[in-house]
Amino acid sequence: MRIVIAGGHGQIALRLERLLAARGYEVAGIIRDPGQGDDLRDAGAEPVLCDLESASVGHVAGVLQDAHVAVFAAGAGPGSGVARKYSLDRDGAVLFTDAAERAGVRRFLMVSSMGADAHHEGDDVFDVYLRAKGEADDHLRTRLGLEWTILRPGSLTNDPGTGRVRLEARTGRGAVPRDDVAAVLAELVDTPATAGLTLELIEGSTPVAVAVKAVAGN
Repeated sequence: MRIVIAGGHGQIALRLERLLAARGYEVAGIIRDPGQGDDLRDAGAEPVLCDLESASVGHVAGVLQDAHVAVFAAGAGPGSGVARKYSLDRDGAVLFTDAAERAGVRRFLMVSSMGADAHHEGDDVFDVYLRAKGEADDHLRTRLGLEWTILRPGSLTNDPGTGRVRLEARTGRGAVPRDDVAAVLAELVDTPATAGLTLELIEGSTPVAVAVKAVAGN
């Protein structure tokens, strides 16, 4: 199974690539800086050069042509301004979504954010980010050709993962290690029964595999 990850050099993406490669999957990560390629190779992923802020839907569909799963884990980052919240966090996600559908990819995972809402109020950069992510999530929900799952982690930390989480439609605010976000994504790849769900994620007491099975109804 081939899995293509947008934002392939991100902190969550690199963790996810290692997990998926260890499971024997063929993994590719989309990057726009060729200097990041060695980091992806070290994680067991094939680096693919593509700039989601300038590429066409057709070009990205070509990148996704043989993929079984697409994961959007790209982000403009905390130091970026309003313009990039729209050009990448919203428009890049929409482009990747449309390209996946055009390429015939069935399974699609969106890494969103706790509080993402197209109607979120406020003028700060983070408010814009939450609106941008909300709009991208709303667009994904309209793509009938995709078996999508939206994951909305709480505040991200670099603490070591515990392998135990709280994963529900509504969890309330909280933090979660990036290690555990990647672990949940890896389980979601293998759990298509979560298609159509928007899930919030924070640290908790339930083992990752058990938590994913619970929301899938297994």
